[in-house]
Amino acid sequence: MTVNRIPTGVAGLDEILKGGFIPASSYLLLGGPGAGKTILSLQFLRQCRNIENHCLFLSLTESVTTIRRDAASFGWKLEEINLVDLTLSGGEPATNGEYTVFSPGEVEEETIWKKIYAAIAEYRPERLVIDAVTNLRYLSTDEYQYRKHVQQLIHHLSKLQCLSLLLFEPGELEREQSIAMTVDGILWLHSDISKERVTEIRTLEITKFRGSDYLSGRHSMRITPDGIVVYPHCIEVLKRSGRDDSEKLSTGVSTLDRLLMGGFYLGTCTLLTGQSGTGKSTLAAHFLVNAAQQNIRSIMYCFEEGAESILDRCRDINIPLQACLKQGTVSLHEVNPLEMYPDEFLAIIRRDVKENDRQIVVIDSLRGYNLAMDEFGNLAANIQNILNYTRRKRVTLFLLNEMQDIIGDLRVSEDGVSYLADNVLMIRYAEYSGEIIKVIACLKKRHGNFQADLREFKITEQGILVGEKLSRLRGLLTGVPQVEDLGEKPVL
Repeated sequence: MTVNRIPTGVAGLDEILKGGFIPASSYLLLGGPGAGKTILSLQFLRQCRNIENHCLFLSLTESVTTIRRDAASFGWKLEEINLVDLTLSGGEPATNGEYTVFSPGEVEEETIWKKIYAAIAEYRPERLVIDAVTNLRYLSTDEYQYRKHVQQLIHHLSKLQCLSLLLFEPGELEREQSIAMTVDGILWLHSDISKERVTEIRTLEITKFRGSDYLSGRHSMRITPDGIVVYPHCIEVLKRSGRDDSEKLSTGVSTLDRLLMGGFYLGTCTLLTGQSGTGKSTLAAHFLVNAAQQNIRSIMYCFEEGAESILDRCRDINIPLQACLKQGTVSLHEVNPLEMYPDEFLAIIRRDVKENDRQIVVIDSLRGYNLAMDEFGNLAANIQNILNYTRRKRVTLFLLNEMQDIIGDLRVSEDGVSYLADNVLMIRYAEYSGEIIKVIACLKKRHGNFQADLREFKITEQGILVGEKLSRLRGLLTGVPQVEDLGEKPVL
């Protein structure tokens, strides 16, 4: 049976809840001070602003004036929401009188609960937020009375077919498990400090959602100028499809195409690895320009080098990257590795593939990506998730990787992600006749054959050149290349 859903008004949250909130349900919204509870609840009520005069916000913590002021920073006027001030002053002048017959708890508790029920009766809301239920505990004579009042309120709202968000402090939930059992769902807003980067990491977690499945785990979130945005942590399902042998991507360099027996198959993943300065980013840019000439749209995510630097270098070596950017066939997206969540980055890739029809994705580089994602688990697991998505969408993926050691035994990738790649293309320094040269080789091609040759790789003013086989060069994989018989190096 299909259950009707009510949109949350929070980008990404409906996907986590498999469509949104369930009507006539009550949910606890947990989070410490500054976690974003009030912001999220206001977004929810604004989503329902077409329901005239049936959205109610009861504030026990802040005055209506303060709420409107804070909402204005997001550009929200809140005219469509009924805001009721139930703070201790309640908008009325404070007095210094003392209670002599009854305790303060007995008098104030009865008054505040009467005000809550009176407001509900007056506005008859279909959507209700109480900020925060925790404050009611401080006015209760004992925990039993507090617990009983909250449970009675939840049952009352259910009878009225009212969808409610009850804001709650996390510490209170540990003492009031019975309330957690009464509500239909629990949403938890976490705010942690990164030990490595000393930055704030905000996440949202669903720990209970009665009557429906949901995406478990912690989901990254941000408080943006437009409100809260959540990035669902989705495990991409890999759906393998048969390969079309006619779909090959030429590299644009004839000798490199011969090395690869025609180029790369579309929809595969290629690890382009090499030491710093060997030309990985330049070669990737050349691939994208060549693909643009075949009407294939692409994007490069730059974690380390700025877009202007890449454009300047391509201009110097006659790679028309600037023209492709103007045409929109190629895009360069600069990424600050200290300001990105893994699920946020995957959401950006999804958007570019879906909305901008990007069929080739380049991540430059894995080292920069790892710096951004180090707080969020294993690099290989995050790359696997991206790879599952690109394979399912038949998007070609290039991963650029920096090899740390200039000499020594070969390690294709220090991060252990080479097994994920369908193709591995390596560029490495070598010494030949007293000259430092760059050598390119294909180490792996999962689909189809390739030539296991070592060829000189050179970046010139005319572009990228790949020479013929260096038949006398050996020891490249040990990190100590040697020439067996000097002879003549093939002219490039």
